[in-house]
Amino acid sequence: MHTGSCLCGAVSFETAAELKAPDACHCSQCRKQSGHYWASTDVPRSATTIRGEEKVTWFRSSENVRRGFCSTCGSVLFWEPIGQDRIAIAMGAFDKPTGTHLEMHIFVADKGDYYDIADGLPQHQG
Repeated sequence: MHTGSCLCGAVSFETAAELKAPDACHCSQCRKQSGHYWASTDVPRSATTIRGEEKVTWFRSSENVRRGFCSTCGSVLFWEPIGQDRIAIAMGAFDKPTGTHLEMHIFVADKGDYYDIADGLPQHQG
């Protein structure tokens, strides 16, 4: 079981799923929402319990996706495709140990101009 929460603890979660290797998304939406790039892992929504869900504010960032954050402290927690049984959870919100490591960078063509990606991991343009 993997657990985690927002900064203030109003929202917590647990998932029975094994955590897949996360990716780092550098698209402009993820950068603007998180303040940098977004590192997350996808887990089955059906294997995940969110406590304090009434404190999660969902923002529909596109026709197909909504993003969830704590309405109390503002912690960015979730990225969820509409109508699918999966949810991406921010790696920084998990309690340690996660037992996984970053696998790749995505949407690097849209990355911020203020940093370099130099960790040697695969980089995908889109």
